[in-house]
Amino acid sequence: MTGKKIGVGIIGGGLMGREIAAALRRWPALIDHPAEPELVAVCDINPAALEFFERIDTVQLTTTDHHELLADPRVDVVYIAVRHDLHERLYVDTIRAGKALLAEKPFGIDRAAADAVVAAIDETTGSFVRVSSEMPFFPGAQWAVDYVRSGALGRIVEAKCTFLHSSDIDVHKPLNWKRQKQFCGDAGVLNDLGMHTWHVPLRLGWTPEKVVGILQDIVTERPGPDGSPQPCDTWDNAVIHSWARHDGAPFPLTTETKRIAPGQKNTWEFEAVGMSGGVRFSTKNPKQVEVFAVIDVPGVGREQSWQSIDAGSQSVWPTVTGPNFESGFSDAILQMWAAFLAEYLGELGDGFGCVRPEEAALTHRLFAAAIASHETGTLVAPAV
Repeated sequence: MTGKKIGVGIIGGGLMGREIAAALRRWPALIDHPAEPELVAVCDINPAALEFFERIDTVQLTTTDHHELLADPRVDVVYIAVRHDLHERLYVDTIRAGKALLAEKPFGIDRAAADAVVAAIDETTGSFVRVSSEMPFFPGAQWAVDYVRSGALGRIVEAKCTFLHSSDIDVHKPLNWKRQKQFCGDAGVLNDLGMHTWHVPLRLGWTPEKVVGILQDIVTERPGPDGSPQPCDTWDNAVIHSWARHDGAPFPLTTETKRIAPGQKNTWEFEAVGMSGGVRFSTKNPKQVEVFAVIDVPGVGREQSWQSIDAGSQSVWPTVTGPNFESGFSDAILQMWAAFLAEYLGELGDGFGCVRPEEAALTHRLFAAAIASHETGTLVAPAV
């Protein structure tokens, strides 16, 4: 490995913090990447969470004070995965400390918080900030994006992007911060998972002009610390129907963001169909991409056909993995970081990148419009 050495710090040593640590240990799987990242510092307010990272020999600092991590000159970029109500303060502190930032969704608990982070970026010379959303880095998802960009759809008919989760189908699951507005935000599941459904549509230029929100608070109580029922006041499921434009033509765009999707574990899906073609991909079948076309069938004539193609393992950045093997969640995490650090060094080129701050800030306007639509039963235009 001969890339530029980059010191990485993690603030928030939970599930995703550990995933990132594991991904960085797999960095040699990438071919000729311009960066050589090394996890050097970890911060978590819970000392017990730091024990996992003490086994990683590159980690030189573990601390419960994020200011100590941000003051460490060995840290060049920071990944932050904490409660939504903590985003604004930690993100702004990181930006003003001169560190590059890969922030977790939703980029602040609400529109005001997101705008404050964007203001800090604008006020800080040389700042570089992107937002985490790993699902579009599956190879099949990248094929779907490239298909749409090729113009093969023709006049678009409709498109859909969904993220289907089922961790909350257990009504006895204890209450945690993601199920409380004061920590998760008014947008509920949209704050927690909505970036997954909007990363690709927004990157394709599909910015909704008007939206209709259909939201569900399905499980209204969950067991508290003592086992007694406590209010669970966030949206569990959210469907947003909207009008967007592709090559100037209006079309219906639907996103589904669900924490209670029976039969699912953690599924991301994308589909776009037009008059000339169509494409769809689901992480449920990570090797399969389906492409629509009108084809000549011998002995039959012209017919409509959905054709299945195996996508293989290669995504945004080439890897040593054989191209015929299938890709998984850990590979998507690695590809997201490969894209993030390549763009940080100015080496991503035309490759698909992580969520940009302006895209993340826009989602808060979309979520607010969806909530307003749900409450009024009308089409609502997102705020400018």
